[in-house]
Amino acid sequence: MPRTDTGPRPAPPARDSPPHGHDRVLGRVVLGVTGCIAAYKACEVLRELQRREVDVHVVMTAAATRFVGPLTFEALSGHPVFHDQFALGTDSDIRHVSLADDAEVLLVAPATANTVGKLARGIADDALSTLYTATRAPVVVAPAMNSNMLEHPAVQENLEILRSRGVRVVEPGSGHLACGWLGRGRLAETDAIVDATLAALVRRRELTGETVLVTAGPTVEDIDPVRFVSNRSSGKMGYRIAEAARDRGARVVLVSGPTSLRPPGGVELVSVRSAEEMARAVEAHFEAATVVVAAAAVADYRPAAPSTDKLKKGEGPLALELVRTKDILRGLGERKGERLLVGFAAETGDLLARARDKLTGKNLDLIVANEVSTGFGGDTNAAVLLPREGDPVDVPLASKREVAERVCDEIVRLRAPAREPTPTGPVAS
Repeated sequence: MPRTDTGPRPAPPARDSPPHGHDRVLGRVVLGVTGCIAAYKACEVLRELQRREVDVHVVMTAAATRFVGPLTFEALSGHPVFHDQFALGTDSDIRHVSLADDAEVLLVAPATANTVGKLARGIADDALSTLYTATRAPVVVAPAMNSNMLEHPAVQENLEILRSRGVRVVEPGSGHLACGWLGRGRLAETDAIVDATLAALVRRRELTGETVLVTAGPTVEDIDPVRFVSNRSSGKMGYRIAEAARDRGARVVLVSGPTSLRPPGGVELVSVRSAEEMARAVEAHFEAATVVVAAAAVADYRPAAPSTDKLKKGEGPLALELVRTKDILRGLGERKGERLLVGFAAETGDLLARARDKLTGKNLDLIVANEVSTGFGGDTNAAVLLPREGDPVDVPLASKREVAERVCDEIVRLRAPAREPTPTGPVAS
């Protein structure tokens, strides 16, 4: 029937309003549902997240709608379900962008082999994969598929790619599968998925309010216009730490020597070349920093007098005089104040002894020690985290993003006293 009242229509609820009259939410999770029989279990995951005061929005692939209708998830979540990447939102916004911005965690459960492949390879051809490429939120993926599919080298490689980017993979369980097989591949239990999501939600906010200054990469010290002295640092460890700190809510300034790496999004990048330039850049941002992570491999020496002309070869040997560069980290340690100072020690022997000497000698709060053979230039690393006080933390060989997360875990732990609210109210005399 046509509308007979002449008053204004009520305004639609705001996009970030909690559902069902909730006045308070722990956070906002976007739940991605993909096309397999385990899609019905996503309803249980949604309900359990809501019981934990989480506001859940749902995005579905076209295949997922063949197993569970969008209306089911809309009724449970209290929000429109996003499954058409070309559809506009209630305010004519672009949904894969607005949801990506609003998400504090993106959870994909269940995740099929097809979707895992899309996420790993950056294919954005539907609502979910497009949203994934647009979000900066932490991502949790819970795979579910046939055992042979799960063990296929391509699927395992794709899962490893996601892990290396900081995606938390909730390992599938074993049991009877929909195909009739008995084996590994069934969707993980609801509690495991919810716990991983809540952990990501908490982690998302752990460094909110902090300004983290990270140095990364090598420095390059010129000999003449075409030659220089440098080292084999790739910058990957520092870049991964910058990304991990960003994903935990920190403002991040990344001072980087020359690398071939793509700058992380959402991070302020300051590009430098020499140790002297790095020292100036660090000095410019040190005052605003609350945490400094010195992951760069700064040259200890530079040519005393770089030539403005290309040096010509002669018959005899060439002597190159080197002079010490400024010890950036030691200078910061002398005036760090309340800041947390993290250093790195890449050694070829006596790892722990040398790392401890550096920890105390430079007045650091934490040092990340690793053998040169395990980390330089590669995508993996193994390390020992040595805090000024407390027991060492062994980090076995893992992707550099996983190592970066462990470093950030220690930063959060060490910064906890400084982040505790100051008591207010009357003080007993």
